[in-house]
Amino acid sequence: MLDILHEYGLMFLVGTWPVGPLGGFANTLVLAGLGLGLGLSFPLAMLLALARTGSIRWLKMLATVWVYTFRGIPLVMVVFWAYFLLPVMIDTTVPAFATALAAIVVYESAFLAEIVRAGLDGLPKGQMEAARSIGLSYAQAMKSVILPQALLNIIPSLVSQFVSTIKATSIVYIIGVQEITFSAQQINSIEMTRALSVFLVLAAFYFVACLELSQFARWLEARIRARQLRPA
Repeated sequence: MLDILHEYGLMFLVGTWPVGPLGGFANTLVLAGLGLGLGLSFPLAMLLALARTGSIRWLKMLATVWVYTFRGIPLVMVVFWAYFLLPVMIDTTVPAFATALAAIVVYESAFLAEIVRAGLDGLPKGQMEAARSIGLSYAQAMKSVILPQALLNIIPSLVSQFVSTIKATSIVYIIGVQEITFSAQQINSIEMTRALSVFLVLAAFYFVACLELSQFARWLEARIRARQLRPA
């Protein structure tokens, strides 16, 4: 295992970069980061959560169908749908990375929407009533009073979901995305006889990264709870 790590450690980290495209664990983090936030899944999840907690029935129904549909099917099915349907829908070839990113955005938005909804529902009902009583509209109250509190409370859950997303990205190697599992498959094809060592190294990368992020989420949760309990 150590000799595999010593010989192919750089390939596990960045794939064939800089000779080829960025790959390995670096690309796994890029894919998970782009898929979970940075203007992609999270804004969509916010809209879904607001629709599910709002009073417009048809929006609430559409958001509920979206959430339950994508939470009820495996990611590999969404990846295959994106891989085969996306090029047909836009009538052009779609790179494997873009296909995987689209699948992860759609899939993760359903899980993030439930996290945001839980944060909104977890606030006292009097918060909205107090905001409306001082003359704020629903949108102003949501923007200035409700959402800042809810988003602060769900930060640890967002970090935990990022951990799940990192693990979920391992499935996209089946469509040729050069992330860390794809790198492990390449190394295994080179070595042929040391598959156990190769995939133990792969497991170690996932384990260390997810363990550190899980501990960070627990630390954040403790800090937020301490802040909430601190006397004004």
